[in-house]
Amino acid sequence: MKIINKIFVFFLLTGLVACGSNNPESTQSEEASVEVTEQLPKVNTQKVYLREVDQNYEFTATVEPVVKNNINPTTPGRIRQIFVEVGDKVTKGQRLAQMDAVNLNNLETQIANYKRIYKRVSELYEVGGASQQELDNTKLQLTVAETNLKNLQENTLLKSPITGIVASRNYDNGDMYNGQLPILTVMQINPVILRINVSEMFFSKVKVGMPVNIKLDVYEGEIFNGKISLVYPTIDERTRTFGVEVTLNNNNAKVRPGMFARVNINFGVIDRIVVPDQAIIKQAGSGTRYVYTIVDNKAYYKPVELGKRMDTEYELISGIENGAEVVISGQSKLADGLAVEVIQ
Repeated sequence: MKIINKIFVFFLLTGLVACGSNNPESTQSEEASVEVTEQLPKVNTQKVYLREVDQNYEFTATVEPVVKNNINPTTPGRIRQIFVEVGDKVTKGQRLAQMDAVNLNNLETQIANYKRIYKRVSELYEVGGASQQELDNTKLQLTVAETNLKNLQENTLLKSPITGIVASRNYDNGDMYNGQLPILTVMQINPVILRINVSEMFFSKVKVGMPVNIKLDVYEGEIFNGKISLVYPTIDERTRTFGVEVTLNNNNAKVRPGMFARVNINFGVIDRIVVPDQAIIKQAGSGTRYVYTIVDNKAYYKPVELGKRMDTEYELISGIENGAEVVISGQSKLADGLAVEVIQ
C-alpha cells in the first residue's frame, strides 16, 4: 500500500511541473497554411485551315455481264444432246441443246391429220355439204395446233439468244430436265458492267458519260478505262447513297464476271478543312465523330462529318471553322466547356 501511494505522489508532482511550464505566450503553435492549386488538364493543339483537296474517290464493285440468259425449255423433258461446253464462245442463234422430240413428232402427225380434215371440210363447204361453223372450227383447230408446234419446236431445239460465252452447264446428255436449274447459262461479256454506291453528296456531280478508272486485283498495276452509263434517280434513305452503273468495253474478253474491281472517280478539287487524324475521336456507342476545339483556354465538343482519309489526315465536310484550334493529344480528360492548359 505504501508503494502505491509513492507512485501516485510521483505522477502528481510530475503533472504539476508540466502544467507550470506551459506558458501560452512561449508555446504558441504555428499553423502551416497549405495552398491547394487545382491541376488543369494539359493538351496539345494545332490550328487547322482550308486546303485544296483532290476529290478522287474509290468504290468497290464486282464485274457483271451486261446480259445473262438461262437456257431451258418451258416444260420438263429429257435432254437428247447438249452441243456446247463451259467456256465455249457462242453466237446469237447458235444451237445449244436438243430436247427429246417425241412430243414434237406426235404433234407434227396430229397437224398433218388436221390439214387433211380441213381440206375435206373446205371441199364440202364449197358444195354445201358443210356449214360455216364447221369450217371455222376445223380452221381454228389447225391454227392452234400449228401455234403449239412452233412453241414446241423452240423448246425442243434450244438456241442462244445472244453472242457470248457459256458460263455454266448443269446437265449431261440423257438427263431429265426438272425445271430446278437451267440446262445452260450464257453471258454476254462485251461490254461488262460494274455497279457502285456513291455518297449522296456527289449526286449533282455524277453524270452519264463521265470517265472512270478501273483497277482489277487480278491484274495488278493495270488500269482500265470505263464510263458511267447509268445514274439511279433516287437516294437510299438507309445508306444515304445512290446507285451508279459503269460500263467497260471488253473486246479481248480479258475481264470476266465475278472479278473484284476498284472504281476511281475524280470529282475535281474542292477547298476543305483538313485535320490531323489524332484530333478525331469516335463517340462510344455510336458512329459520331468529334473533335475538341480550344477557345480562350476552354475545350469545346464539336461533332464533325468526315470526308476521305489522306495518310495521317482527314478532310472535314462540316463541323468546325477555318483557323480553329483543335486538340491533338490529351482528350481523354476533357469535357465540353472545361478549362485547360495548352502546351506546345
